[in-house]
Amino acid sequence: MSYFLPHLPSGWHVDEAIKSEEDRVVVIRFGHDWDSQCMTMDESLYAVAEKVQNFAVIYLADITEVPDFNKMYELYDPCTVMFFYRSVENKHIMIDLGTGNNNKINWAMDNKQEVIDIIETVYRGASKGRGLVVSPKDYSTRYRY
Repeated sequence: MSYFLPHLPSGWHVDEAIKSEEDRVVVIRFGHDWDSQCMTMDESLYAVAEKVQNFAVIYLADITEVPDFNKMYELYDPCTVMFFYRSVENKHIMIDLGTGNNNKINWAMDNKQEVIDIIETVYRGASKGRGLVVSPKDYSTRYRY
């Protein structure tokens, strides 16, 4: 499903996508289109893209083609989803998922309603000026591989 979602081909495009969006959350999936975890996540993101279009926009960035952010955001996992809101200095919105990593989602989510709930929670918190939001669900006990 990655071919249906817009790709950001360079660091400049990532910066512009983040900085140019004033009223919506920018959701960026960092990873590779060919990775199985990314394929699962891309399918979920594509499925919710139309439902969240009023308050979020979704992009994909290949971490090999766009290595500019790999160190800055510690993009070492095969699939990483991060959230940005009205960010001039590329400051992302942190989300407490109960996993201990408040910076990003680093596993594939296949439950579309959960993806919508997380994006909506990020939007509501970020629009109120919060830099850290709490996920509607605790993922600390979720088995991931």
